[in-house]
Amino acid sequence: MPLSRMAAARRVLPREVAMSSRRMSHPPSLLHTAAARRHASSFGEGAGTTFQRQPTNREFVNTLEFLHYPDVALFQVMDEDGDIMDPGEEDEVMTGVGHEEAVKMHETMVRVSVMDNILYEAQRQGRISFYMTSTGEEATTVGSGSALEDRDVIFAQYREQGILAYRGFTFEQFCNQCCSNALDPAKGRQMPIHYGSVELNHHTISSPLATQLPHAVGAAYALKLEQQDSVAMCFFGDGAASEGDFHAALNMAATLKAPVIFFCRNNGYAISTPIEEQMASDGIVARGPAYGIPAARVDGNDIFAVRSAVNKARKLALEENTPVLIEAITYRMGHHSTSDDSLRYRQQGEMEFWKEQDNPILRMRNFLKKRGWYTDEQEEKLRKESRQHVLSALSGAEKAPKLGVAEMFEDVYDVLPPHLLEQKAEVEAHIARHPEAYRSAH
Repeated sequence: MPLSRMAAARRVLPREVAMSSRRMSHPPSLLHTAAARRHASSFGEGAGTTFQRQPTNREFVNTLEFLHYPDVALFQVMDEDGDIMDPGEEDEVMTGVGHEEAVKMHETMVRVSVMDNILYEAQRQGRISFYMTSTGEEATTVGSGSALEDRDVIFAQYREQGILAYRGFTFEQFCNQCCSNALDPAKGRQMPIHYGSVELNHHTISSPLATQLPHAVGAAYALKLEQQDSVAMCFFGDGAASEGDFHAALNMAATLKAPVIFFCRNNGYAISTPIEEQMASDGIVARGPAYGIPAARVDGNDIFAVRSAVNKARKLALEENTPVLIEAITYRMGHHSTSDDSLRYRQQGEMEFWKEQDNPILRMRNFLKKRGWYTDEQEEKLRKESRQHVLSALSGAEKAPKLGVAEMFEDVYDVLPPHLLEQKAEVEAHIARHPEAYRSAH
């Protein structure tokens, strides 16, 4: 039995029973005093403290009521036609964003969209092994990127190309990673779309679902201890919210009071599972208050709503040392990945409706055009230039040298252990027997 439980048991034993214990080698009064001190010290209090039952600061009532969490409204700044809904928000958008940044936000979404289309088709042609687009969700990541500082650290899931592009990640860097060549900082050891950048404070993406959430909490707690004026920004999908790491991360963040923003891209599907089959609650936002975390729900296709929410969440996280949860309602306007055929579980008309009626790029384009800040001709020119740039970057990435197979055994151990030496020898022997299949290996 643990010492704390033993001490608690001894406190309630009758005197005659306690005295008869063969293990007791000290007078009962001394043991009771020591137990009380241990009990008090565990709460960080001194002698004479009055202990309360948890939860504290709650009144007692004689009527039982079961809680039902109310439906949470959707925060929106700009409607589907590109009009700012509230005159007060209009002033904030015009002064807080302005012409130059608004155009940058739009053009970043356009460039990412062009790149996604090309690299998706490149996988279909066998030029890369895997890809995932962010079609329909561009506003969630670009809007977030516009509200964060460059020193804020990013933990992405796998559909956040927009925030990297906003921070300056180039088409060449995207393509080098997807082609796993020698110019890839990860040395070609990761699957395509598993980006990372030390310079841009973007932690490398990890394939297992939701592992980035507790990592982000740890990073945020470190930033807090170091008194850095920065937050950790953690992206995840609605499907990841069904993983155990989600719950562990939120609870840990709340108890540690870590300045982390949990940003859920609720795109309606966890691969093929629709949101209504995943959970009976009102989406993800309801889970924040349950863990003591302030939470909000925004229109994820409204780039200004996303920007506003992340901006306010960042301020709240730093000023009050608290995690914040944001649920962005959006829609995945493409297949889950190149390994998925979403027409097996949804209709073609469903995707087409969203592309035509609630496309975040179209919404932002309308906003800019109505203010004379952008034209259709400018966007057409940008798309053509971006397409040429991506194709050139992809061609260059394909021609770049590959690292030798020996590299996959490096950078973990200072001295390779016996089992890896054995595996390395087996790989080298296999390549020697089949040189024609490994012409680029050395």
